Amino acid sequence: MSEQLLNSTRRGAVALLEINRPKAKNSLNNELLDAMAAELTALRTDESVLAVVISGADGVFCAGADITAFDEIRAQPLVGAGTGETFWSILEAFPKPVIAAVERFALGGGCELALACDIVIAGEGARFGVPEVKIGAIPGAGGTQRLVKAVGKSKAMAMLLTGDFMTAEQACAAGIVAEVVADGETLAHATAMGQRIAQNSPLAVALVKDAALASFETSLAQGLAHEKRNFYVAVHSADSLEGQTAFLGKRAPKFTGR
Repeated sequence: MSEQLLNSTRRGAVALLEINRPKAKNSLNNELLDAMAAELTALRTDESVLAVVISGADGVFCAGADITAFDEIRAQPLVGAGTGETFWSILEAFPKPVIAAVERFALGGGCELALACDIVIAGEGARFGVPEVKIGAIPGAGGTQRLVKAVGKSKAMAMLLTGDFMTAEQACAAGIVAEVVADGETLAHATAMGQRIAQNSPLAVALVKDAALASFETSLAQGLAHEKRNFYVAVHSADSLEGQTAFLGKRAPKFTGR
């Protein structure tokens, strides 16, 4: 492959994944998604990595899917299309925290990517949108589902049906974005947050993420039972004993993820 579609670097215990298709405004194509899937699969079992940050090269997060790929999709049979494990299912099942550092555009597939991450940090000039209806398509990577859960039915429907964009401040007020920072500072802020997360018990972080995400799939009663099971697993862990001992001894804990 002549083009390095994904740059992967480390900042301590934080893995930095940079989408690198700047000439295409970092739009998503199959080759890029395959590269991201392979990287996440490797990072899943890398115990030295405790958080992941996804960003885009050249000051753009991701302007959407590469619409030239629609021709390839049309060539596939409609029945059974879209089955099988994909980058999106790998990201959804990824046990470590994933933070999106969004600059300028998170549109279409880029907005869906941000929504699929656990936390979104946005530059003040960033724009979020799902404008697929403007080209005769609809979101196909979770946009109709995650957007409704993130912002509620009315705001989600307004975005989905008009294709209008949200500013970073609007997205923060609506619940898509956790924090708005100065343009050009999202990667630094997201990395710093990842490093703060990495100071906590890796087991507790994985268990709390698992419990929180279960709320999207279960009733309240089922979610509370799931949380209780994870709580007892956490309290019976070596990390919990170390955290308690360190707290009482007024020292920093040394977590092992066990």
